Amino acid sequence: MTKIKSIEYFRVKPRWLFVLIKDESGGYGWGEATLEGHSLAVEGALDEMIVRLLGSEADDIEHIWQTIWRHGFYRGGPVFMSALSGIDIALWDLKARNLKVPVYQLLGGKVRNKVQVYAWIGGDRPKDIEIAAKARISQGLKCIKMNATEGVNWLDSPSVLDSCVERLKAVKSLGLDAGLDFHGRLHKPMAKQLAKALEPIRPLFIEEPLLVEHPEALKLLAGQTTIPIAFGERLYTRWDVKRFLEDSTVDILQPDIAHAGGISETRRIAIMAEAYDVGIAPHCPLGPIAFAASMQIALSTPNFVICEMSLGMHYNVEAGDIDLTSYLVDESVFDIKDGYVMAPTGIGLGIEINDEMVRKIAKDTEPWQPKSFFGPDGAIREW
Repeated sequence: MTKIKSIEYFRVKPRWLFVLIKDESGGYGWGEATLEGHSLAVEGALDEMIVRLLGSEADDIEHIWQTIWRHGFYRGGPVFMSALSGIDIALWDLKARNLKVPVYQLLGGKVRNKVQVYAWIGGDRPKDIEIAAKARISQGLKCIKMNATEGVNWLDSPSVLDSCVERLKAVKSLGLDAGLDFHGRLHKPMAKQLAKALEPIRPLFIEEPLLVEHPEALKLLAGQTTIPIAFGERLYTRWDVKRFLEDSTVDILQPDIAHAGGISETRRIAIMAEAYDVGIAPHCPLGPIAFAASMQIALSTPNFVICEMSLGMHYNVEAGDIDLTSYLVDESVFDIKDGYVMAPTGIGLGIEINDEMVRKIAKDTEPWQPKSFFGPDGAIREW
């Protein structure tokens, strides 16, 4: 048993927030607390948690999780849970490293040897769709995810849905399976129409066809379409998930390990979902630590389906182009073959982070602000 000596966090390009925990015997573990567009808020939550955790037994991961959850009185939500996620992931990495085993061994061992992955291609604009899809094929992918629309009003012309149908057809003609991310941009009258129009083309799933703030509408939609409904990136705990499982609203649950309480809570959500015959497809358009942690869940979860990967997201910064593998000592750990990433064999999360590079980039990384979307009338549209 070793006590926590230090907890640091690093805001790094392009938009990620890494957490590093060290114990008194020199061990270390990396976590990720990225919450897109809200890094300053998460950093504030981490500052509050760090003071309380220094000197705690690093091995007591569940006790630490419960301490942060229950002794703060106010809890839950994306900011609080993202901060907790970063700490939790780092503690699992630290413990597994000290024991010299992969994290998945601490979760009961592997149930598979490789993990199927997909990556986002945007896809709002028809002219870009074929180029982006072919790029993903060249990277070894068999599945992708694309945006359904650029944004639709409460009641819009049905013709605005036509381009979504055509773009999906174009992607499928290349031999790719595709999930469609509605991003909660549609409202009930339009979501019903688009789901019906898409059924003959058979998307892999439709993601966030409506916002999770509308459970009653999601329940109705689930009874109106045969397409698998996926969501969960904006659900942060097992209590958030519970209603949608009981209502048979969701077919594919997408917890984000950097938002949903880390490895500990994501594992609990997956176990709950299995009892309702619901698959798990971790949401992860994030950094390498979140993806590595999602891999550990995928490898040890029977009802795992597929995992998101922020593949090829390059950003022009002074230090060079930053992408998913830039902070890794060994980039080959995330290699894709025939749509799969092989189970890592390394200890902890199975990756080594370039500490020196993280510290260098973190010195001049500004907070990443949310994007803005507006309709033709100037009204705000969903991100």
